[in-house]
Amino acid sequence: MKVTLLGTGTSTGVPVPGCDCPVCRSNDPHNRRTRCSLLIGYRGKNILIDTATDLRQQSLREGIKRIDAVLYTHTHADHIHGIDDLRPFNHRDGIKLPLYASADAVQAMRQNFRYIFSPQDEKLYRPRLVVWTVGGSFSLFGLPVTPLRLVHGSGCSTGYRIGPIAYLTDCSAIPQAARLQLGNLKLLILDALRFRPHSAHLNIAGAIAEAERINAAQTLLTHLSHDVDHDRHAQGLPVGIDFAFDGQTLKIMVD
Repeated sequence: MKVTLLGTGTSTGVPVPGCDCPVCRSNDPHNRRTRCSLLIGYRGKNILIDTATDLRQQSLREGIKRIDAVLYTHTHADHIHGIDDLRPFNHRDGIKLPLYASADAVQAMRQNFRYIFSPQDEKLYRPRLVVWTVGGSFSLFGLPVTPLRLVHGSGCSTGYRIGPIAYLTDCSAIPQAARLQLGNLKLLILDALRFRPHSAHLNIAGAIAEAERINAAQTLLTHLSHDVDHDRHAQGLPVGIDFAFDGQTLKIMVD
Protein backbone atom coordinates (compact mmCIF):
# COMPACT_ATOMS: atom_id res chain seq x y z
CA MET A 1 0.00 0.00 0.00
CA LYS A 2 1.34 3.41 -0.95
CA VAL A 3 0.11 6.28 1.23
CA THR A 4 0.54 9.87 0.02
CA LEU A 5 -0.24 12.90 2.17
CA LEU A 6 -1.65 15.19 -0.52
CA GLY A 7 -2.38 18.01 1.91
CA THR A 8 -1.61 18.50 5.60
CA GLY A 9 -2.85 22.02 6.33
CA THR A 10 -5.85 23.47 8.07
CA SER A 11 -8.72 25.24 6.30
CA THR A 12 -6.70 28.38 5.48
CA GLY A 13 -3.73 26.49 4.12
CA VAL A 14 -0.23 27.63 5.01
CA PRO A 15 1.02 30.27 4.26
CA VAL A 16 -2.14 32.07 5.36
CA PRO A 17 -3.01 34.94 2.99
CA GLY A 18 -2.05 38.27 4.53
CA CYS A 19 -0.05 36.74 7.38
CA ASP A 20 3.56 37.75 8.07
CA CYS A 21 4.33 35.28 10.85
CA PRO A 22 7.66 33.38 10.66
CA VAL A 23 6.00 30.15 9.49
CA CYS A 24 4.09 31.87 6.70
CA ARG A 25 7.32 33.60 5.59
CA SER A 26 9.36 30.41 5.90
CA ASN A 27 11.27 28.98 2.95
CA ASP A 28 11.02 25.47 4.42
CA PRO A 29 8.86 23.43 2.01
CA HIS A 30 7.55 21.46 5.00
CA ASN A 31 5.81 24.64 6.13
CA ARG A 32 3.83 24.95 2.87
CA ARG A 33 0.58 23.11 3.46
CA THR A 34 -2.38 22.65 1.16
CA ARG A 35 -5.76 21.57 2.53
CA CYS A 36 -6.06 18.06 3.99
CA SER A 37 -6.41 15.05 1.72
CA LEU A 38 -4.94 11.55 1.45
CA LEU A 39 -4.31 9.15 -1.44
CA ILE A 40 -3.96 5.39 -0.99
CA GLY A 41 -2.60 3.28 -3.84
CA TYR A 42 -3.21 -0.47 -3.75
CA ARG A 43 -3.13 -3.11 -6.49
CA GLY A 44 -3.26 -0.50 -9.22
CA LYS A 45 -6.22 1.37 -7.69
CA ASN A 46 -6.22 4.84 -6.13
CA ILE A 47 -8.48 5.67 -3.18
CA LEU A 48 -8.84 9.37 -2.39
CA ILE A 49 -9.96 10.61 1.00
CA ASP A 50 -11.65 14.02 0.65
CA THR A 51 -11.66 16.36 -2.33
CA ALA A 52 -9.76 19.21 -0.74
CA THR A 53 -9.99 22.76 -2.03
CA ASP A 54 -6.51 22.28 -3.51
CA LEU A 55 -7.19 18.94 -5.25
CA ARG A 56 -6.23 20.21 -8.72
CA GLN A 57 -2.91 21.52 -7.46
CA GLN A 58 -2.27 18.32 -5.49
CA SER A 59 -3.10 16.10 -8.48
CA LEU A 60 -0.69 17.97 -10.73
CA ARG A 61 2.05 18.03 -8.12
CA GLU A 62 1.85 14.28 -7.48
CA GLY A 63 1.17 13.27 -11.08
CA ILE A 64 -2.10 11.52 -10.24
CA LYS A 65 -3.40 9.74 -13.35
CA ARG A 66 -6.47 8.00 -11.95
CA ILE A 67 -8.86 8.02 -9.01
CA ASP A 68 -10.96 4.91 -8.50
CA ALA A 69 -12.99 5.78 -5.37
CA VAL A 70 -13.50 8.69 -2.99
CA LEU A 71 -14.14 8.52 0.76
CA TYR A 72 -15.42 11.62 2.54
CA THR A 73 -14.78 12.49 6.17
CA HIS A 74 -17.31 15.35 6.30
CA THR A 75 -18.54 18.27 4.22
CA HIS A 76 -16.70 21.32 5.52
CA ALA A 77 -15.50 23.42 2.60
CA ASP A 78 -11.79 22.61 2.87
CA HIS A 79 -12.55 18.88 2.58
CA ILE A 80 -15.12 18.87 -0.21
CA HIS A 81 -14.95 21.98 -2.38
CA GLY A 82 -12.47 20.38 -4.77
CA ILE A 83 -15.22 18.00 -5.89
CA ASP A 84 -15.35 19.51 -9.41
CA ASP A 85 -11.72 18.49 -9.89
CA LEU A 86 -12.89 14.87 -10.06
CA ARG A 87 -14.22 15.56 -13.57
CA PRO A 88 -11.07 14.66 -15.53
CA PHE A 89 -10.76 11.36 -13.68
CA ASN A 90 -14.05 9.89 -14.85
CA HIS A 91 -14.67 11.51 -18.24
CA ARG A 92 -11.77 9.62 -19.81
CA ASP A 93 -13.56 6.27 -19.59
CA GLY A 94 -17.16 7.26 -18.85
CA ILE A 95 -17.26 5.18 -15.67
CA LYS A 96 -18.88 6.80 -12.64
CA LEU A 97 -16.69 7.14 -9.56
CA PRO A 98 -17.95 5.47 -6.38
CA LEU A 99 -18.25 7.96 -3.55
CA TYR A 100 -18.56 6.85 0.09
CA ALA A 101 -19.80 9.07 2.94
CA SER A 102 -21.98 9.04 6.02
CA ALA A 103 -25.74 9.55 5.66
CA ASP A 104 -25.60 13.15 6.91
CA ALA A 105 -22.68 13.96 4.60
CA VAL A 106 -24.53 12.49 1.60
CA GLN A 107 -27.57 14.60 2.42
CA ALA A 108 -25.47 17.76 2.66
CA MET A 109 -23.69 17.02 -0.64
CA ARG A 110 -26.95 16.44 -2.48
CA GLN A 111 -28.24 19.75 -1.17
CA ASN A 112 -25.09 21.85 -1.66
CA PHE A 113 -24.07 20.41 -5.05
CA ARG A 114 -27.44 19.95 -6.75
CA TYR A 115 -25.93 20.48 -10.19
CA ILE A 116 -23.80 17.34 -9.67
CA PHE A 117 -26.51 15.07 -8.32
CA SER A 118 -29.58 16.34 -10.18
CA PRO A 119 -30.69 14.10 -13.10
CA GLN A 120 -31.92 17.23 -14.92
CA ASP A 121 -28.33 18.46 -15.42
CA GLU A 122 -26.74 15.26 -16.71
CA LYS A 123 -25.41 16.91 -19.87
CA LEU A 124 -23.30 19.38 -17.92
CA TYR A 125 -19.54 18.85 -17.54
CA ARG A 126 -19.73 17.64 -13.98
CA PRO A 127 -18.35 14.79 -11.89
CA ARG A 128 -20.11 11.47 -12.55
CA LEU A 129 -20.55 9.83 -9.17
CA VAL A 130 -22.26 6.81 -7.64
CA VAL A 131 -23.07 7.50 -4.00
CA TRP A 132 -22.77 4.85 -1.28
CA THR A 133 -23.81 5.59 2.28
CA VAL A 134 -21.37 4.09 4.76
CA GLY A 135 -22.48 2.43 7.97
CA GLY A 136 -20.53 -0.67 8.87
CA SER A 137 -17.32 -2.09 7.46
CA PHE A 138 -16.97 -2.89 3.76
CA SER A 139 -14.30 -3.99 1.28
CA LEU A 140 -12.78 -1.72 -1.34
CA PHE A 141 -10.44 -3.21 -3.97
CA GLY A 142 -9.50 -5.95 -1.53
CA LEU A 143 -8.88 -3.63 1.42
CA PRO A 144 -11.10 -3.77 4.53
CA VAL A 145 -12.54 -0.33 5.30
CA THR A 146 -14.07 0.53 8.67
CA PRO A 147 -15.80 3.94 9.07
CA LEU A 148 -15.27 5.48 12.51
CA ARG A 149 -17.62 8.07 13.98
CA LEU A 150 -15.61 10.94 15.51
CA VAL A 151 -16.53 14.03 17.52
CA HIS A 152 -15.84 17.25 15.61
CA GLY A 153 -16.80 20.12 17.90
CA SER A 154 -20.60 20.29 18.05
CA GLY A 155 -20.84 17.98 15.04
CA CYS A 156 -19.17 14.82 13.85
CA SER A 157 -16.87 13.50 11.15
CA THR A 158 -15.97 10.08 9.81
CA GLY A 159 -12.53 8.60 10.24
CA TYR A 160 -11.46 5.51 8.35
CA ARG A 161 -9.44 2.47 9.21
CA ILE A 162 -8.20 0.99 5.94
CA GLY A 163 -6.27 -2.21 6.45
CA PRO A 164 -3.26 -1.40 8.66
CA ILE A 165 -3.69 2.40 8.61
CA ALA A 166 -6.17 4.87 10.08
CA TYR A 167 -6.97 8.41 8.95
CA LEU A 168 -8.60 10.55 11.65
CA THR A 169 -8.73 14.17 10.62
CA ASP A 170 -11.00 16.92 11.94
CA CYS A 171 -11.81 15.53 15.36
CA SER A 172 -11.90 16.95 18.85
CA ALA A 173 -12.41 13.57 20.53
CA ILE A 174 -12.23 9.88 19.64
CA PRO A 175 -15.14 7.92 21.15
CA GLN A 176 -14.36 4.61 22.80
CA ALA A 177 -16.28 2.72 20.12
CA ALA A 178 -13.91 4.11 17.50
CA ARG A 179 -10.82 3.59 19.62
CA LEU A 180 -11.63 -0.10 19.93
CA GLN A 181 -11.23 -0.40 16.15
CA LEU A 182 -7.71 1.04 16.19
CA GLY A 183 -5.57 -1.78 17.54
CA ASN A 184 -2.40 -3.01 15.81
CA LEU A 185 -2.07 -0.07 13.43
CA LYS A 186 1.05 0.35 11.36
CA LEU A 187 0.22 3.98 10.64
CA LEU A 188 -2.08 6.51 12.34
CA ILE A 189 -2.68 9.88 10.69
CA LEU A 190 -4.28 12.17 13.27
CA ASP A 191 -5.69 15.69 13.53
CA ALA A 192 -3.47 18.10 15.50
CA LEU A 193 -4.37 21.67 14.65
CA ARG A 194 -2.16 23.78 16.91
CA PHE A 195 -0.68 24.07 20.41
CA ARG A 196 -3.58 26.01 21.97
CA PRO A 197 -6.89 24.21 22.62
CA HIS A 198 -9.59 24.38 19.95
CA SER A 199 -13.27 23.52 20.24
CA ALA A 200 -13.42 21.39 17.08
CA HIS A 201 -9.93 19.91 16.74
CA LEU A 202 -7.40 18.08 18.84
CA ASN A 203 -4.51 20.31 19.77
CA ILE A 204 -1.01 18.89 19.63
CA ALA A 205 -0.92 17.81 23.28
CA GLY A 206 -4.32 16.13 22.90
CA ALA A 207 -3.26 14.40 19.71
CA ILE A 208 -0.09 13.10 21.35
CA ALA A 209 -2.14 11.73 24.26
CA GLU A 210 -4.53 9.98 21.84
CA ALA A 211 -1.64 8.63 19.78
CA GLU A 212 -0.02 7.16 22.89
CA ARG A 213 -3.30 5.46 23.83
CA ILE A 214 -3.73 4.00 20.34
CA ASN A 215 -0.05 3.02 20.17
CA ALA A 216 0.34 2.70 16.40
CA ALA A 217 3.76 1.77 15.07
CA GLN A 218 3.98 5.25 13.51
CA THR A 219 1.86 8.39 13.95
CA LEU A 220 1.74 11.44 11.70
CA LEU A 221 0.04 14.64 12.86
CA THR A 222 -1.91 16.50 10.17
CA HIS A 223 -4.37 19.41 9.64
CA LEU A 224 -1.63 21.72 10.91
CA SER A 225 -2.01 25.47 11.23
CA HIS A 226 0.67 28.14 10.84
CA ASP A 227 1.35 27.86 14.58
CA VAL A 228 3.48 24.81 13.73
CA ASP A 229 7.03 25.24 12.45
CA HIS A 230 7.72 21.77 11.10
CA ASP A 231 11.41 21.31 11.78
CA ARG A 232 11.67 23.42 14.94
CA HIS A 233 8.66 21.97 16.74
CA ALA A 234 9.28 18.39 15.57
CA GLN A 235 12.23 18.27 17.95
CA GLY A 236 9.84 18.16 20.91
CA LEU A 237 7.68 15.26 19.68
CA PRO A 238 7.83 11.79 21.28
CA VAL A 239 9.55 8.96 19.44
CA GLY A 240 7.29 7.50 16.76
CA ILE A 241 5.20 10.68 16.38
CA ASP A 242 6.01 13.21 13.65
CA PHE A 243 4.43 16.12 11.82
CA ALA A 244 3.15 15.19 8.37
CA PHE A 245 4.04 17.27 5.32
CA ASP A 246 2.61 17.71 1.84
CA GLY A 247 3.82 15.11 -0.63
CA GLN A 248 5.03 12.73 2.07
CA THR A 249 4.78 9.11 0.92
CA LEU A 250 5.01 5.85 2.84
CA LYS A 251 4.85 2.25 1.77
CA ILE A 252 2.95 0.03 4.20
CA MET A 253 2.93 -3.75 4.03
CA VAL A 254 -0.60 -5.18 4.01
CA ASP A 255 -0.80 -8.51 5.83
